[in-house]
Amino acid sequence: MPRASTVPAPLLVLGGIVSVQFGATLAALLIPRIGAGGSVLLRLLFAAAVMLVVARPTLRGHSRAAVRTVLTFGLILGAMNFFFYSSLAHLPIGVAVTVEFIGPLTLAAVLSRRPRDAIAVLCAGAGVVLVSRAFEVPFAELEWRGLGLGLLTGACWAAYIVFSRRTGAAFPQLQGLAIALCVASLVVLPLGAGSAPEWDRTVLLEGLGIAVLSSVLPYSLELVALRTLAAKVFGILLSLEPAVAALAGFLVLRQSLSTLQLVGMALVVLASAIVLGVSARQDPAEATGS
Repeated sequence: MPRASTVPAPLLVLGGIVSVQFGATLAALLIPRIGAGGSVLLRLLFAAAVMLVVARPTLRGHSRAAVRTVLTFGLILGAMNFFFYSSLAHLPIGVAVTVEFIGPLTLAAVLSRRPRDAIAVLCAGAGVVLVSRAFEVPFAELEWRGLGLGLLTGACWAAYIVFSRRTGAAFPQLQGLAIALCVASLVVLPLGAGSAPEWDRTVLLEGLGIAVLSSVLPYSLELVALRTLAAKVFGILLSLEPAVAALAGFLVLRQSLSTLQLVGMALVVLASAIVLGVSARQDPAEATGS
């Protein structure tokens, strides 16, 4: 993705976030038909196939450390996707999104060294809770299994940020991502293969759309962005995702936005402005985390 490397990293992250929202609309239709395992497997298989054609990856000439990195990245991708799709079967999507954001926000907090970073993390966390409306769900209606799956998704998401950066540094262009998607497909194969008899033409087309919108585009854009963007900045920028989802629902589906959701979106934007302002004043070595 040579041209993408000339685009500012925050814009790449935003592009990935927008793409994921369109993919999520297709996934919401597919999961009830072939299950979480089948949906994840179909998505990853198509994504891997597309990336193999585009990137033409090879393991030749890479160190054992690089190979271990990309294999670990693939394991994380597979687990992250499966845990999140599974959590949706037990939790409202707003709650699931909020719980999983504990991962990247915790990573951002751990990597923070300045008071402004801590303020950004708090603003982003509060904004995510307000936008997702997670607080409106009675505690008695929450399923502990779903909460556990959401927390596992968050942990995988934090690990994804770290290993996406390492994979991008170890492999040229998008070769590492292509290899990782193949590994991720193998990881979820036993969990989703049982749904294969239900993969008719419509399911396959939806799976292809989800693969491109939810995997190929966002993962590619994020991998390129993480070559130059600090992990803590990336973790906080991801909090824009529920805000973008709420805005898309308002513009496309005519879903109303409450006053608290608007406040939450403002907090998320404020957090992003804080980290972007801080990162703009950092030297290159600090900005890349090197």
